[in-house]
Amino acid sequence: MSILGIEHVLLAMPRGAEDRARAFYTGVLGLAEIPKPGAGDRGGVWFRAGPAHLHLGSNTDFSAATYTHPALLVDDLAAYEARCVAAGCKVEQQKPFSDFVRFHTFDPFGNRIELMQKQLERAK
Repeated sequence: MSILGIEHVLLAMPRGAEDRARAFYTGVLGLAEIPKPGAGDRGGVWFRAGPAHLHLGSNTDFSAATYTHPALLVDDLAAYEARCVAAGCKVEQQKPFSDFVRFHTFDPFGNRIELMQKQLERAK
């Protein structure tokens, strides 16, 4: 018996904000939108990048996740930082830890997103 991995991470967003979510998660971060099976009436939008799945659920009692967050592993942290800055997203540099360099940014709803890259890969 073992846990094989994380299937998805769910973040909340305000009701009716799917287009704003698409602009950030697809437009800035480059995630692909995937169909949300049989739940169109509930709102929300789902995304994928490789094995990472991120679901945004529409919530009338919305509260941003300003501390808890998904951490997305990327192959070019500097390019993601430039995209976030160009899109007007807040970027907070974080101290490297272990073998990772990283920063935090925030989606249009205030949810914290961490982007991180292995230091050895960044040096290439």
